[in-house]
Amino acid sequence: MAIAAQATQDRATLGIVMTLGAYVFFAMIDTSVKWLVLAGLPAFQLAFMRYLPHFVISTVLLLRKGDGWNSFQSAHMGLVFLRAFLLASATLFNFITLNYLSLTVTGSIMFSAPVVVCALSWPLLGERVGPWRWFAIILGFMGVLVVIRPFDAAFHWIALLNVYNAFSLALYSIITRKISGIVAPETMQFYMGAFGAITLFPFAWWVWTPPANGLEWGVMVALGLWGWAGHEIFSRAHLYAPANTLMPYTYSFLLYLAVASYFVFDDVPDQWTMLGASIIVMSGLIIWRRTARKDIA
Repeated sequence: MAIAAQATQDRATLGIVMTLGAYVFFAMIDTSVKWLVLAGLPAFQLAFMRYLPHFVISTVLLLRKGDGWNSFQSAHMGLVFLRAFLLASATLFNFITLNYLSLTVTGSIMFSAPVVVCALSWPLLGERVGPWRWFAIILGFMGVLVVIRPFDAAFHWIALLNVYNAFSLALYSIITRKISGIVAPETMQFYMGAFGAITLFPFAWWVWTPPANGLEWGVMVALGLWGWAGHEIFSRAHLYAPANTLMPYTYSFLLYLAVASYFVFDDVPDQWTMLGASIIVMSGLIIWRRTARKDIA
């Protein structure tokens, strides 16, 4: 059975740089998918292509380890598959919403996931959540309401899929915390790619639309390469710095999306999206700060 390597969390700067780099890849995926869906390619097809190269790369790397069948086994396969399902479903729904909502709106809603993690850490992990963090949780959900504006004329029901994504990514994060150090990262990477590629294949086959040119083909294939690279770099960043150190830098994703939204789609976030995103970031940073203080204590 493959066991994850122990972290050597003593090079915080390197971990931070790797985190910033990982979220560049994630932002490239969302930007490229929005460009491709607007060009007429189906979300199911793009979600499949997001996982197919990931599956191939992960398989090759596991086979090269030479551990045989042991590399593909774990005593926690139920959690490994649940983790893969949560990420694959969130990926698909995110790709669907990108056809209707701006990059900054989808990114802001999904980045309420750390707030959801905090809310669920008490019932699922038995972790105590103090009054400051409960305040941040409520603040974060208020930020989501500001972004999606459920009672406004501009509200689109598709935003609810991104709310699902926030909860899925929160559960994905909690499961990752539970099995990190028990299941090897490369094993988790393999099953993530395998689950996404295999389950999405029939739907992608049914709706398959050939890209119009070589650029669209290249970007579509690159989705999986960027996805694998982003997850690989982000997981390895935790070998050099603890999660509490890296967490604030994950919000660079929203900055990347805002820049890409402007330069690629000529889309400037409105004041409500900016306000809601700021509230969500503030709530996440409060949770981060209180968690960091608890760990220091």
